[in-house]
Amino acid sequence: MQIASTITCPSCQHQATEIMPTDACQFFYDCTGCGTRLKPLAGDCCVFCSYGDAPCPPIQANGKGGCCS
Repeated sequence: MQIASTITCPSCQHQATEIMPTDACQFFYDCTGCGTRLKPLAGDCCVFCSYGDAPCPPIQANGKGGCCS
């Protein structure tokens, strides 16, 4: 299971590699480049699934049916 994901901010294109929580989804992320607060796109459970280069660990383990709450 991959626990690091590089998030790309849609506002400024800044990239940062972050460690994802393994037992939950992360709903908010503040861009370290411009300060924009990111939240998941419709249909995604967390910011890593929307803006990261790897989906969150619960999705990796269980697929879309395993979205966290």
